[in-house]
Amino acid sequence: MRLLIVGTLEGYITAAGKIAMKRGAKVSHTDSIEGALTALRAAAGADLVMIDVKLDIATFIDSLKSERITIPVVACGIGTDAAAAVRAIRAGAKEYLPLPPNAELIAAVLEAVAEESHSIVCSDPAMLATLRLAEQVAPSDASVMITGESGTGKELMARFIHRKSRRSGEPFVAVNCAAIPENLLESELFGHEKGAFTGAVARRLGKFEEANNGTLLLDELSEMHPRLQAKLLRAIQEKEIDRIGSSQPVKVNVRLIATSNRNLEAEVRSGNFREDLYFRLNVFSVAIPSLRERPADIPMIAEHFLKKYAEANGLGDKRLTEDAMLMLKTHHWRGNVRELENTMHRAVLLSRGEEVGPEAIMLTSKMLAPEGSAQASIPSDSPVANPFAGPGGTVPAAASQPAVPLAVPPQGGQPTGYGATGYGPPKGGKPGPYGMAANSSAAAAANAGTSGAGLAALIGRTVADVERDLILETLTHCLGNRTHAANILGISIRTLRNKLKQYGDEGRSVPTPGNDERATA
Repeated sequence: MRLLIVGTLEGYITAAGKIAMKRGAKVSHTDSIEGALTALRAAAGADLVMIDVKLDIATFIDSLKSERITIPVVACGIGTDAAAAVRAIRAGAKEYLPLPPNAELIAAVLEAVAEESHSIVCSDPAMLATLRLAEQVAPSDASVMITGESGTGKELMARFIHRKSRRSGEPFVAVNCAAIPENLLESELFGHEKGAFTGAVARRLGKFEEANNGTLLLDELSEMHPRLQAKLLRAIQEKEIDRIGSSQPVKVNVRLIATSNRNLEAEVRSGNFREDLYFRLNVFSVAIPSLRERPADIPMIAEHFLKKYAEANGLGDKRLTEDAMLMLKTHHWRGNVRELENTMHRAVLLSRGEEVGPEAIMLTSKMLAPEGSAQASIPSDSPVANPFAGPGGTVPAAASQPAVPLAVPPQGGQPTGYGATGYGPPKGGKPGPYGMAANSSAAAAANAGTSGAGLAALIGRTVADVERDLILETLTHCLGNRTHAANILGISIRTLRNKLKQYGDEGRSVPTPGNDERATA
């Protein structure tokens, strides 16, 4: 982690810097706001800024916004000056840190604001095999394409590959290609010279230069415009980039990792993605299985997030009941690990006492379940299915259900054979098939039979066909409202619009926008 300290901090700068370095941060310092902006425009950059509360924090944050520099800012000041803290937070600071510095408080801020916890929690054989594959390719400089559904943890996998590579001591820089408008993404990637366009108030180094000698993650690369794909291809081939407004190329040495939740081969066939760029980036491919394909990970990940959010909310230790665990095991998890994390966060807040039962587990509707999924979102007799069905609108008692025995690793146990990497089989023996104990064959057979019936309707159809039908049916259900349909499908509105344009070009009938959207268009 890179920490930039701005200001004198009344002589406490040395102490604060030493504490941060002991916690693993790389610390740099500047006395002024202009010096801080210059440092952030340069390749060194930073992941977190600690700024003296006596400086003009509002101007500093406004300058960051105008130059599209996204970085958390923490204000620091002497003692517990409430007025100064309020001014700093209103100006846009994420947190206020009183001085003299407290080691534990600084450590907590570094972790909470910069969110530097990137461990992968898993025990399922399918995910372990994927991690072993990633670990095998990590030491090379080959470009890697990471694919998987939304919420499976593609960026975590990219960081894992970086940590295992020879470049682990160098910067890891991530760019979300779907979140940045096309006209700004070029500047974000390649940088610009002063005056290159309106708003270019100073030279700005792009992500390629910021990641020099390290790793650059191009997240959701499939969202990149074809014109920009051509410039990216040249940068990969020539190992040099051209800043906007400059005629002097800059040599770069970057290991590229790209992610996508789309089928890029289908995108190539449809003309939305350059074939030559695809082969340049897809030197090695890592496909992350969905959470449905690694069910043995569900108990471990659920316990991980249960502990995390219980601690974050100061609620003490909590544990899942067998009925609650069964609900998690039988859900479709369209949103994968991200959906499971949100579910456990809600469960922590809704539960009473130390146990988290079915009444605290709120899951998404069956409408979002992938076609052919045999997993139900909420058992029909669960109190969550109809939470106010009891007399007077009270929550009825949870129905008793037979729980499937699971091979759950012990709480807090270290994975075997992989040290601190955060993955590996749980102690106490291997899990049974799909994470079930050996005596769960009857339940597994029942699930297999149901799954076979659902999958039979899909045999003979392509993934693209199934995806198209799902999108169009969802849009019809939402009366043409693109925003609602995108939320239900778990995709961005931009992705949905691209898909609908593709279907329209193919001659498919696409529902017209809803009334609300036409009114605001």
